[in-house]
Amino acid sequence: MLVNGKVRTPEHPSGFARAMAIGGGTIRALGSDDDVRALTGPHTRVVDLRGRLAIPAFGDAHIHPVQGGLESLRCNLLGKRTRQECLDEIAAYSARLPGDAWVLGGGWSPTAFPAGTPTTADLDQVTGGRPAFLSSRDRHSAWVNTKALGLAGITARTPDPADGRIMRNGSGQPVGTLHDGAMRPVADHVPPPTDEELTDALLTAQRFLHSVGITTVQDACVGTASDLGIPDTFGTYLRAATDRRLTMRVTGALWWDRSLGLGQIDRLLARRAASDGSGYFRATAVKLMLDGVCETFTAAMNAPYLDGHGHQTSHRGNLFIGKDELAEAARQLSDHGFQLHFHAVGDRAITAALDAVEALPRPARDAGRHHISHLQFISPPDLERFARAGVVANFQPLWACDDERNYMLTVPFVGHERAGWQYRIGEVFRRAGRVAFGSDWPVSTPNPLQEMHVAVNRVLSARLGRPGSPETSRPLLPAEAIPIDAAVHAFTAGVAYVNHEDHVAGTLRPGMLADVAVLDRDLYTIPPDTIGDASVQMTIASGQVVHGDE
Repeated sequence: MLVNGKVRTPEHPSGFARAMAIGGGTIRALGSDDDVRALTGPHTRVVDLRGRLAIPAFGDAHIHPVQGGLESLRCNLLGKRTRQECLDEIAAYSARLPGDAWVLGGGWSPTAFPAGTPTTADLDQVTGGRPAFLSSRDRHSAWVNTKALGLAGITARTPDPADGRIMRNGSGQPVGTLHDGAMRPVADHVPPPTDEELTDALLTAQRFLHSVGITTVQDACVGTASDLGIPDTFGTYLRAATDRRLTMRVTGALWWDRSLGLGQIDRLLARRAASDGSGYFRATAVKLMLDGVCETFTAAMNAPYLDGHGHQTSHRGNLFIGKDELAEAARQLSDHGFQLHFHAVGDRAITAALDAVEALPRPARDAGRHHISHLQFISPPDLERFARAGVVANFQPLWACDDERNYMLTVPFVGHERAGWQYRIGEVFRRAGRVAFGSDWPVSTPNPLQEMHVAVNRVLSARLGRPGSPETSRPLLPAEAIPIDAAVHAFTAGVAYVNHEDHVAGTLRPGMLADVAVLDRDLYTIPPDTIGDASVQMTIASGQVVHGDE
């Protein structure tokens, strides 16, 4: 029982109650302290909120929990802002490894290196002859050393794959940075983590996510994504759910392997069936990755990239899945009742995803609750299509700021017109589109309060976001800012809708799961520029306290 607080609920005209009764994992009643105390029994635990705000616990509609946990247990380069800081961390980590081990981990930022490209020459000096594979912060690039390139057989004669790029010097030799599909040949040689390592990573991630108020997620890649260096976590989730070690609910988006085409659908169906009834894990979505990211020029754009000096190049990025195959895959997956979860960054990829969904029969569209994640460049004609097609806009709001990645690695290569199309959260809201929020952790922090800070203010504070990121003071497209209530909705009811949980989660009302986050301050009354200073003091998942105490 929670009393003497400010409980956000649609059950009361003011939008708030003072107290909540919980029993059997669900909310029994909301009302005044006296109303709720009348339900007290001899074994009831009463928590005095002392005036604090209680809101629905948060969800995350696009996240990689096991990878986040695994990265934190390996060579973690998050927050390293210079080339030398990265090399020092790698050297210290490598020194603790056996001589035949791989150097694995990641989190490096392109802005720490000249031209955004780390090199084998640097990495060779600190890895002691061991092969190394270190993912970038966004997991769309890898930094590898000479030993790893040799194992993969990558030379000057190796062509770029259709869905990636090998960075080279003037003579065509690989320099040590691989983008998207070009990572695959090295990643295929990386020894997979053990079941024990993956379970440790999942439980580490779960504790961290509970500490920031999260109780339900959609894992955006369940399956082997070798081009991203992501191991298969299906068995990890299944075991944790069966053993009742999961205290957060996980919707798994099964990875669509671009090399297998339509022949993989039977395998996806078998995996969904295997997860049915497993408890807190169900694999009911399919992740279709349509392009890369702007910083590596692998996001699929309608117009060519610029050369950094305002001149057009001949390159506009590729769709990783051809439009005909995408349309047929979407149709068959939808016919089988799968939710479609698209990765689309460039405007051409976003249009392709919307086209694929709009081609489906309307009942299938509505039932699927299909969603597109990232959405960096939405072309103006596509803004109204989200509401029309019933597609959820799944934004990662922390990225909606004018940080160094934007002004150094984005604007010079897309130009000012397309830079004005970035992360148009407010415009999708105004056009009645559904919006859900996710973090893409470990790409950036999974802390919803810090992400909401950017959604509301469109600036990144020095104390927020990606570790080591400099503060931003100039808002990115301030007209796209949203009010705090909309931001909370996107991380609560919005995620519940995407995960087909809105009948049990996302709002606080009788009969719903008792998923609650108790905050140290009132988001609805504090100045907007202090939202990111808030913290979660208690998290309740299905009536169980999983973080903090009174």
